[in-house]
Amino acid sequence: MATAMQVKDKVAVVTGAAGGIGAALAEALLEAGARVVVSDIDEQRLTATAERIGAVAVAGDASSEECIAAMIAAAEEHFGPVDIFFANAGVGDGSGLAATDDQWQLALDVNLLAHVRAARQLVPGWVERGSGYFVSTASAAGLLTQIGSATYSVTKHGAVGFAEWLAVTYGDDGVGVSCLCPMGVDTDMLRSGMTSGGGEGGKVAAAAVTQAGEVLAPRDVADQVLAAVAEGTFLVTPHTHVREFLRRKVDDQDRWIHGMQRYQRQLKGDVR
Repeated sequence: MATAMQVKDKVAVVTGAAGGIGAALAEALLEAGARVVVSDIDEQRLTATAERIGAVAVAGDASSEECIAAMIAAAEEHFGPVDIFFANAGVGDGSGLAATDDQWQLALDVNLLAHVRAARQLVPGWVERGSGYFVSTASAAGLLTQIGSATYSVTKHGAVGFAEWLAVTYGDDGVGVSCLCPMGVDTDMLRSGMTSGGGEGGKVAAAAVTQAGEVLAPRDVADQVLAAVAEGTFLVTPHTHVREFLRRKVDDQDRWIHGMQRYQRQLKGDVR
C-alpha cells in the first residue's frame, strides 16, 4: 500500500522557495491548511515571498547540514515536528566535459546531497513516529537526459535514484516519497538558460526543454505534486509524454540515443 499524506494541519518545509516551483508549493500548502517554513539562498527574494504568502522564512544554503537543521528547528519552534519535506532547491548550467570540479560539486551538493542530508536528519524520527513524507524535485532529465548539461543530467539521475531508494527502504515504516520529474516549467532557471549568460550549452539545454513540450506554470506543477502526496504516488510527471519517452528509452536504448543525437544536432543549429 502506498503511504499517502493529507497536508491539512501538517508541518512542511520547502527549499528553493523564493520563487518558481518552491514558492508555488509553499503557497499551495498554505491554502490547503499546512503550516509552512520556506528556505532559499536568496534572502531578499525569500523574505518577500514569505511575507506575501504568510510563511516562516529561514534563509540559507539548502545543501548545508547547518541550514537544514535550522529549517527543522524553526518549524519545531513555530509549529511542531516536520511532517513533510520538499527538497526542491536546484541548480543548473550549460556545462559539458569542460565543467570544473567546483561546478560538479555544486550540482552534486544542491541537486542530490541536499536530499540525502535532509533525509538523514528527518527519516529516523519519521520511522519512530510511523509517519513522514519526502518530496524530491528531480527532473525529466533524471529519467531521460539533459542535452547541453552533464552536471544537471547526472545529478538529477542521482536524485531520482535516491528517492527510489528511500521509497523502497522506508515505505514499510510509514514514510512516503514522491519524486517530481517535470520538463519545462516557467522558472528563473529555465529563463536564464535562454539568455547569453547561459552560454551555448545553456541555450541548447533550454531549447531542448521548451521545444519538447508545453512550458507549465509553477502553480500547475505544485497542485499536481500535492495531489500525488494525497494519493501516495511516487512518480509525478506533469508532462504526461515523459512516461512515453521513458518507455521508448527502456524498450530500445540504442534507438533512443540515436534519436536524441538527431535532436541535439537540430537544437544546435537552431541556437546558432
